[in-house]
Amino acid sequence: MARDMSDKEILKMELEQLKKEVDTPRTPMGVNCAETIAYVESHIAEDMLIKGVPDEKNPYKGDKGGCIIT
Repeated sequence: MARDMSDKEILKMELEQLKKEVDTPRTPMGVNCAETIAYVESHIAEDMLIKGVPDEKNPYKGDKGGCIIT
């Protein structure tokens, strides 16, 4: 699409997008990281990748081979 547009049209489209984005609320990266860490730690008990799946609910149980991540 951009190949069919003139430089002026591309710049106008970019300007319109920047006008939309100027009011987007921003938060510092440190705040986002802290919130993500807190969320993960608060949901660690339900995380199947950490605690595993009970054998009775595991459809892949058996001697089918697999991969172990350590």
